Amino acid sequence: MRKLVLTGTLAATVLSLSACGSGGGIFNRDRPDEFAVSRQAPLVIPPDFALTPPRPGAPSAQAADASDQALEALFGGPQARSATEANAVRQAGDADSGIRSSVGDTETNTVNKGTVTRDIISAPEGDGQNAQTAIPDG
Repeated sequence: MRKLVLTGTLAATVLSLSACGSGGGIFNRDRPDEFAVSRQAPLVIPPDFALTPPRPGAPSAQAADASDQALEALFGGPQARSATEANAVRQAGDADSGIRSSVGDTETNTVNKGTVTRDIISAPEGDGQNAQTAIPDG
C-alpha cells in the first residue's frame, strides 16, 4: 500500500511538472512586445477657444514621442549644473565635432599603457577583501 501511494504521488508530480516545459504547440508562437505598445494621446478641449490654430506642418503639442515622455517623467529634464561641474566643462572647452571618426580611424596613433592598465581592467569584481599586491624586483 505504501509503495502504491508513493508511486501515485511520484506520477502525479511528474505529470504536473511536465506542463512547465516549453514543448511548443500553441505556447510557442511569436507574440507582440507588450512594452513597445504606446497609447494615443487623449483628445483635449482647450479651455480658451480664442487660441490661434497651429501652423501647417508644425508638430502637435501632444504628439510627443512616448520615449521622450517617459524620460521626462523619470528624470524631469536637464538639471542645473553645480559650480564645480560648470567650471570643469568650461575648462574642457568645445570638443572636436569629428572626434569619434578620428578615434575610430585605423591610422590614429595610440599609446600602449602596458600590462598595468590591462590588469586593472581585468581585475575581478568584489569588495577587495582578498586583494593582493606584488612589488616587482628592479
